[in-house]
Amino acid sequence: MPANLPLILQAVLVDYALPWNGDHGIAHWARVLENGSKLAAETGADLEVVSLFALLHDSRRINEHTDPDHGPRAAEFARTLRGRLFDLSDHRFKLLHRACSGHTHERTHPDVTIQTCWDSDRLDLGRVGITPHPSRLCTEAAKRAETIGWADARGKMHFIPERVKSEWGINLP
Repeated sequence: MPANLPLILQAVLVDYALPWNGDHGIAHWARVLENGSKLAAETGADLEVVSLFALLHDSRRINEHTDPDHGPRAAEFARTLRGRLFDLSDHRFKLLHRACSGHTHERTHPDVTIQTCWDSDRLDLGRVGITPHPSRLCTEAAKRAETIGWADARGKMHFIPERVKSEWGINLP
């Protein structure tokens, strides 16, 4: 079954501990999804894995500032949803699991899908006042000045992608 992102989002929000409109909340996830979609079109990354990463990578944060174990918790949460809300082959699920578990402390990875996941998140650092630096990104598509500029501007202005309301049915303040 292909991933039903609104249904997965509902499952995430049941136990989400932080404000929906916080630095690691819904608008961030939607920007990461759009960053990842844009990158995947160039990198050839697995778009379904990138999309799932966008919704899940910060889904189990318990603190907006310091929470070093949130990635592994998100990876394990993804395991509870697999087969119930989405199906991925073992190989594809390992990519999602690794992308979630390693997104805060690992620098790069040889797999382009994991690289794309991490870049899609790092490109949204503008939301916390950090402009992404090319040396901290994995893919050539993400390292381009125009890509960084586009994503950074959206993060800094806390842009809320249209899909949040139109596809996910959520009105953020």
